[in-house]
Amino acid sequence: MTSVPNPPGGNVAERLSRTAGLVPDQLAMIVCDQHGRSTSQHSFRELDELVDRLAAGLIQQGVSPGDRLVLMVRPGTEFLALTFALFRAGAVVVLIDPGMGLRRVIACLEQAAPDGFVALSRVQWARCLYRQRFPNARLNVRVGGWAPASCSYRQLANTDPAGLRPPTILSQDPAAIIFTSGSTGPAKGVEYEHGMFCAQADLLQARFEIAAGERDLPGFPLFALFNVVMGVTSVFPDIDPTRPADVDPRHIVAPIIEQQVTQAFGSPALWERVGQHCHEHRITLPSLSRVLSAGAPVPPHVVESMRETLIAPGADIHTPYGATEALPVAVISGREIIDSTASRSAEGAGTCVGTLFPEVDVRIARIDDGPIKDFSDLELLPPGEIGEIVVRGESVTKRYFRRNQATALAKVTDDDTIWHRMGDVGYLDEVGRLWFCGRKAHRVETDTGTLFSVPCEAIFNQHAAVRRSALVGIGERPRQRPAIVVECLDPQGPSESLAAELHTLAADHPLTASIESILFHSSFPVDIRHNVKINREQLATWAASRPASIQHDR
Repeated sequence: MTSVPNPPGGNVAERLSRTAGLVPDQLAMIVCDQHGRSTSQHSFRELDELVDRLAAGLIQQGVSPGDRLVLMVRPGTEFLALTFALFRAGAVVVLIDPGMGLRRVIACLEQAAPDGFVALSRVQWARCLYRQRFPNARLNVRVGGWAPASCSYRQLANTDPAGLRPPTILSQDPAAIIFTSGSTGPAKGVEYEHGMFCAQADLLQARFEIAAGERDLPGFPLFALFNVVMGVTSVFPDIDPTRPADVDPRHIVAPIIEQQVTQAFGSPALWERVGQHCHEHRITLPSLSRVLSAGAPVPPHVVESMRETLIAPGADIHTPYGATEALPVAVISGREIIDSTASRSAEGAGTCVGTLFPEVDVRIARIDDGPIKDFSDLELLPPGEIGEIVVRGESVTKRYFRRNQATALAKVTDDDTIWHRMGDVGYLDEVGRLWFCGRKAHRVETDTGTLFSVPCEAIFNQHAAVRRSALVGIGERPRQRPAIVVECLDPQGPSESLAAELHTLAADHPLTASIESILFHSSFPVDIRHNVKINREQLATWAASRPASIQHDR
């Protein structure tokens, strides 16, 4: 297996044509059933030809460069082919995770103001139901079934591409609008350029030495786009990607074994289920040399369980750090977590997210909640001091779609480059590794200083009875009262002595000595997609409403 040369520039869809020319018969995708058996597959040549037909059909339907088209289809052939067809036609692909819930999806769609929908029939019926909210949606394609639309996927796929003249697209032209998860506020549409997709794929391919011809299982469908750019075969499992925490691990394990997958991507919640399943049934995954996990830090016990299943020489689980607005930034291996950083994390050092990717710059700046226009206005901090994480590089996005205020708060100009304020706090250590200490919005400012969520929570999470904890601030900055909310492992709740034991634990550590209020919550509010990200804003409201008599104050 070798790398496919990918010179920079132009339409990202050109990468597909280049790969199809070099390895025409190599499989581009395999769609699997729950047993891991192939139900359909396409070579790179077949995929490129299908994309040509679809792009020709879209152009015949009136799609022009810059048109914003919402794409909502199942992971697999239609998703991959339609995405690259829209790229080839010059359209801007609008991608929204349906797992965020109907109300928030509708809000994102209104914000995008789409020119049309390329979507499943049930989505097209929903478009009709909410048509007053999408007055410009004139270019509509139904996928499967029947619904009011301009044409069907099948009609597009049967278009004669003879004479197709795709528009000229430059690397700096818009390619997509991808909405953030909105974990700490309203979801925002992130503007992607064609060159950014290529830069992301190139960074990942170089860092992990991913060779053309490898097989990847993308637990998150968007990452299949990188596979096409890298010349890698995408193996689509039979799962609901919007609910990774609820996935049947057998539907992940089966295609990995059956299709000899060499790389797999998913969330920590997904790998926790897979690792537990493999441990219980003594299953190993000999073909798998590389597991990537993103969306949240991977707990050490998940790292250990996954490493048990990986028996290929040098195989490991890796956690890339980044965000929708800037990906990838840094990465750490499971081996480094277990051998080096986990013990420091447990003592309140934060979560190490690893070494930086080449050509990605990171700075740590004094925390500021207001806009910062120019890089020279940032107060940069030395190694070891916690501040706001600021990033620049070719894969860093420049703006949010029609959100000027959000753009002003997140972007900093430095001559002809843009720095992105991650919204995270952390520090660089003595050897240049990046440590994550929580979200900026989740810090607690008190009369005696600032507390950060991840380091403080780690102290309480050491207790054997604690499943997880959350630092919250009661009141307004800078005079907040810190409190720790605890979710117990025992579904019956805390023992009579647990509060006293946690108070002692807090008092013995300088990071947590000022925390006097400890509250117990039966089940944390978490994001509905990954069941990982704690809704600390909701917990703070809940904590503030609790009577002082039951807050277990020291």
